[in-house]
Amino acid sequence: MIDYIAQHKRRLAWMPGLYYKLKPKALSWAKRWQADLQAYVMSVETVEFGDNCFIAPDCHMFAEPGRKITMGDNCFFASASFMHGPMTLGHNVAINHSCSFDGGKNGISIGDDTRIANNCVIHASNHGMHPDQVIWQQASTSKGVSIGKDVWVGANVGIVDGVTIADYAVIGMHSMITKDVPRWAIMAGNPAHQIGDRRDKKDSLIKHIQAD
Repeated sequence: MIDYIAQHKRRLAWMPGLYYKLKPKALSWAKRWQADLQAYVMSVETVEFGDNCFIAPDCHMFAEPGRKITMGDNCFFASASFMHGPMTLGHNVAINHSCSFDGGKNGISIGDDTRIANNCVIHASNHGMHPDQVIWQQASTSKGVSIGKDVWVGANVGIVDGVTIADYAVIGMHSMITKDVPRWAIMAGNPAHQIGDRRDKKDSLIKHIQAD
């Protein structure tokens, strides 16, 4: 007999947004599955899930004492991602597949309604680079990374330690964020620079609606 539920679990793990569109029959087993997964993670790591969250079975979440991961409601973590605290997430935060986040000493914070696409890397720490000592023996530093609310981070973006991305910003695919990003900014490039303002899209949206 074909195990459709097993295949459906794989689909949800890679595309967790589908979890929030499940019909009642599928949602009944999916909620039990998620409750068991999240209970296990919380029993072995210092992780706190909000209500109605989703974690893929192969999302690797590590949060030792002092490196807690906390999140609000309706957050999801997709397959093949590495999450190392400390991290604090608001409500409705999406972490898509194959991301790698390390909170260093001072952590990563992500605001409400922020969406992070696949293959993004955020490391809230750095190595010294003094020429008289090999890299791996040098002291690390950590300033932390802060991402605001309603931010869209495109696929394959890198964000370095010490950066603040303000509310409502959009980060284009393959960008490298090395400096603070202002509110509403549209950023692209390596290193990223501002190429637009999200508020300018309002008029184009209105024109599109009128044309329809």
